[in-house]
Amino acid sequence: MEAMILKGLSRYRESWSPLEFVELPIPEPGPGEILLRVSACGVCHTELDEIEGRTPPPRFPVILGHEVVGRVEKNGPNASAYRIGDRIGVGWIYSSCGQCRECREGRENLCSEFRATGRDANGGYARFMVVPESFAIPLPKIFSDIEAAPLLCAGAIGYRSLRLTGLVDGQNLGLTGFGASAHLVLKMVQRRCPSTDVYVFARNTSEQDFARQLGAVWAGDTSEPSPRKLDAIIDTTPAWKPIVEALKNLGKGGRLVINAIRKEERDKSELLNLDYPDHLWLEKEIKSVANVTRRDIREFLELAAELSLQPETQEYELHDANRALAELKEGKVRGGKVLVMR
Repeated sequence: MEAMILKGLSRYRESWSPLEFVELPIPEPGPGEILLRVSACGVCHTELDEIEGRTPPPRFPVILGHEVVGRVEKNGPNASAYRIGDRIGVGWIYSSCGQCRECREGRENLCSEFRATGRDANGGYARFMVVPESFAIPLPKIFSDIEAAPLLCAGAIGYRSLRLTGLVDGQNLGLTGFGASAHLVLKMVQRRCPSTDVYVFARNTSEQDFARQLGAVWAGDTSEPSPRKLDAIIDTTPAWKPIVEALKNLGKGGRLVINAIRKEERDKSELLNLDYPDHLWLEKEIKSVANVTRRDIREFLELAAELSLQPETQEYELHDANRALAELKEGKVRGGKVLVMR
């Protein structure tokens, strides 16, 4: 099968083509697993974190990709939940232990044995992949394969982030960074909280324009003050400066939710600009998002189908994965990037 593999850690200033296009044997599903013929796979910033070593794969080579859409090609022993040809999706959560306190309490995203698709197990930058059947998610018919791919991570993690804000209809929401996840959050808020105004902070003027086109009441640079104090802000950037600026724009008792697996080191010194009375006082809160649960993915897909949320997408061939990742690294983003298996 054709696949794009990562053989080792790499820095983008040293190489803009970290993935290698290769031919590999089609994997065989084990007990309780299914073989999936991949039709589309979203491209996520977390892949950059894997490539550059902020959340490194435990072994190499590895096939990246965790927004996977495909059809069941083969059932392994004792796998019977799906029929051949069924369309399913695979998100960031590849598996968890199912036995620990976190798993029993529905917090499998915090399981110490959490395994990530495309990091701890081979993912969807390939023609085929294997996944435990219990971690495969049925997809609503309303979405095409390309539309469904970014919903599995960008949409699901955006849904979890929005839930963690505790936002009430009519409160003001800020989004700092406006890529695949944030643009879906904006669409969700417009449907679920019609009286809420959304303010967008982005360093790229094209992202600001995109936010206004989708209905943001205001869009400006990361360092610009918002016209009003905000009740909640979701940060989807890889940088530290947006966190500092976001805290400044929060109102009393406001909550900042950081939607990122890792932050890059390049501007970490921005944290030295934190001023307690200006950024942290008056009972402001900071909460991080750690992975997703299967429940997050299922609930978001149901909501997305109910609201007919259509993600904006850009399509790439599998062998163009390096180009898609390089554009993501450079901040050339408009919606979700998706690899398509023709």
